[in-house]
Amino acid sequence: MASSAERFLQVSGWKSKFESVNRALRHYRRRIRSEKTRRNLLDSLNALCRFAGKNPDELVRLDVEEASELVQAFLDDLADKGRSVRYVNVTLAYIKTFFRVNGFEKDREIRVERYFQPSRYRKKPEYVPTSEEIERMAIAAGSKRNKALILMLYTTGLRISTLRALTVGDIIEELESGLNVIKIPVYPEMKNRIPEACKGGIPYYTFASAEAVEALREYLEERKKKYGGLENNEPLFCSDTTNVPVEVRRKTPVMRKAIQQIVKRAARKAGIKRWRDVTPHCLRKAFESALRNNGLDVKDQEFLMGHILPKSQDAYYDYSKVEELRTKYAKIKFFRKTEIDKIEMIKTFAKTLGIEEIEIKIQKIREKNPELDEMEALGKIMREELGLKQLGTKMVKHREDISGDCDDGNCKIYESKIVSEKELIPYLNSGWDIIKELRNGKIVIRKQLVAKRAIV
Repeated sequence: MASSAERFLQVSGWKSKFESVNRALRHYRRRIRSEKTRRNLLDSLNALCRFAGKNPDELVRLDVEEASELVQAFLDDLADKGRSVRYVNVTLAYIKTFFRVNGFEKDREIRVERYFQPSRYRKKPEYVPTSEEIERMAIAAGSKRNKALILMLYTTGLRISTLRALTVGDIIEELESGLNVIKIPVYPEMKNRIPEACKGGIPYYTFASAEAVEALREYLEERKKKYGGLENNEPLFCSDTTNVPVEVRRKTPVMRKAIQQIVKRAARKAGIKRWRDVTPHCLRKAFESALRNNGLDVKDQEFLMGHILPKSQDAYYDYSKVEELRTKYAKIKFFRKTEIDKIEMIKTFAKTLGIEEIEIKIQKIREKNPELDEMEALGKIMREELGLKQLGTKMVKHREDISGDCDDGNCKIYESKIVSEKELIPYLNSGWDIIKELRNGKIVIRKQLVAKRAIV
């Protein structure tokens, strides 16, 4: 369906019935041929024409002074309406190009002041979550699709439009290979599905981590059962709206706005104070930080981010280098591996005590209490299974002060210790309970002593 700008400017594809618009479209078609650029040009011209009460061919018949005054007034009006500095200046760039290709150049160039835009300007605040917060977001995401979506955004660094353009066929071969780390291709033809998918038309590839791949496999398996199979041309992340038939839904990419809402909702449920400032692009920045913090070569970082490398350096990353870069990527720690190792050790110990289905129990607790990390959930399960309470009490002098750890006047007294990871197992075997892990890696444990009569 044609947009309002296309209808007003009488545009079909890259042609218009207005010759002045035709010149601008031919200019961008020769240089970029980007659908997003085409839309931006038409939206800018449409807004200017309606502001001026003139069609585009009438605009280019104005003299330089009239055109300059008109464009400046239009930009000032946009700024007065609260549009961002960046939006105003980008609109100006499209309008200046429109006038330039229609003869307004050199001595006839329109004279318009740009709005000052400081370096690193952002109108909206943003918050880049930590790896621990992103892990909590994935747990709190609400569905297998949403969990996989968040982990893919974070560990691939893909732009939101690129993620929407991915199809099942793009990754199915790698996914079925059994690899823990899979390659994610980005290529210009994606723009046929989502115009903004491959920025600058630059092909590259990135990878998805083991955590994201596991979540993706679970989501696609669920989808296969739900829809009776998967087709290669289906979007990797499809819409789940119930407003359209199933056959349409499974062929429709998840909407941009829906992804933004999924990320914010997960950030809120994960207990992030600045959840309103967390966006999908913030997860791309978290990906960039993970690459940098793990010591990846700068050129490798730039390539995996989809940035243009100087001169012919992109050729270094042709498909013969995939496995070499995959090996480097696999060493990146997107989450705290030392913490995971420690948790796995405690899970193993829990199973020796007869605590079954520990993974399922952890997941259920974290779904109800997303603010808890995996270690806290594990501690809660072990206390419940072993009949232990989290906190002890001290001796009290008045009956009204007796806490929940005192029954019929008998108070439970505990001894506490701080031990290292290596010392932990013998203590657990002796009946000690895990209370909390400290930032320095030490672990707080305690053991109940002989109950004493409360002083009344």
